[in-house]
Amino acid sequence: MKRPVVAIVGRPNVGKSTLINRIVGKRVAIVQEKPGVTRDRKIVPADWLGREFDLVDTGGWMPDGAGTELDKKVSRQSEVAVTEADVVMFLVDASVGVTEDDQAVAEWLKRCGRPVLLVANKADNERREHDMWEFLALGLGEPHPISALHGRRTGDLLDEVIALCPPEEPEEELEFDPDAVAEIDPSIPGVALVGRPNVGKSTLFNRLIGEQRAVVHDMPGTTRDSIDTIVETDDGPIRFIDTAGMRRRSKVDDGTEYYSVVRTLQSVDTADVALLLIDSTEGVTAQDQRLAERIDAAGCPVVVLMNKWELLDAEQRLDVMAGLHRQLHFIGDAPVLKISALSGLGVHKLAPVLADAIERYHRRVPTRKVNKVISEAQARQPAPHGAKVLYALQGAADPPTFTLFTNRELPHTYMRYLENQIRDAFDFGSVPIKLRVRKRSS
Repeated sequence: MKRPVVAIVGRPNVGKSTLINRIVGKRVAIVQEKPGVTRDRKIVPADWLGREFDLVDTGGWMPDGAGTELDKKVSRQSEVAVTEADVVMFLVDASVGVTEDDQAVAEWLKRCGRPVLLVANKADNERREHDMWEFLALGLGEPHPISALHGRRTGDLLDEVIALCPPEEPEEELEFDPDAVAEIDPSIPGVALVGRPNVGKSTLFNRLIGEQRAVVHDMPGTTRDSIDTIVETDDGPIRFIDTAGMRRRSKVDDGTEYYSVVRTLQSVDTADVALLLIDSTEGVTAQDQRLAERIDAAGCPVVVLMNKWELLDAEQRLDVMAGLHRQLHFIGDAPVLKISALSGLGVHKLAPVLADAIERYHRRVPTRKVNKVISEAQARQPAPHGAKVLYALQGAADPPTFTLFTNRELPHTYMRYLENQIRDAFDFGSVPIKLRVRKRSS
């Protein structure tokens, strides 16, 4: 069944993200009492009384010519959301009354040809409900008073939304639905785009998915939420995750920044591969190094992308690569690609590298072969003090994890030796692998 699309629009800071969280029943959108926190188009599944639909959270819409260049890009995202919607919820602020921006949004929505519900948010009491009638002047029918923060009358609003949705009909043909696949098939590999603010993550994200889904601007921190999009590739579907830029902890000075960092860390923990974007014009910074350490600790493969590579001359490129190998030595032989997210230079090389990393991350080795490699490794170099691996097997993948049953503790250096033997024998490349030791009870 094809799910209807319900877009929530309005000027900045009227409570769109709060309403999203209220309908979904959990915090999926970042909320703060500051205009402009939502900048990207975010789609989340929801349901009411058994009817499923997709909610689209948008940034605040502003009239043509109003605001900064970033505001214009955010407004265009709202316009795309409305053109794709079956129903539009137009949020206004009952505590403020009608504003010029509200009038501009109303005039725009009248031209869009979509069913529109006028929603007077922040109607927290009976007095504000009486004040809402001034919104009749917008020409979009009777306003529906709610309080997204407290949940007041949101159920009545959702009844109206469902009534306006198209009737449930099966799709004529099977189409690729990213959100449905994400729910049904959690095995779709996830690729997280990670990096400091303003290194080009959203630009690369847009290039990889082939549409302007994330807002791109030369202002650090324009991506606040992690945004997932599933793309069909020659190697099967891949879930690309555009994450917020991670600043130094001392710079995370408000709630929005804090939740953005939390979302980024969650994305890294659940990803199959992390793409670490580095600004080649700045070289590897201490923050890049900390991000690489966090990815390494999560146990997922990392691909380093040196963005803006075309801006460097030959001497600068040598210096940058020397710094990369020096400061990120702990990630071993991780692939390094020189790209330009803006022009597309070198981006075509990413697909085979991703496919290879994902395959190795999920690779399983038969127990017979594991024991043969361990036996030969011990024959070449026995462990000190009579320690010995009696039996070995691969207990898990994602990342590849091997359990060694031993007669006593193995020294750390010998564990590293066995890890390298396993890595070389089964061609795990730069994919992290884990060894667990189970000592036989005496």
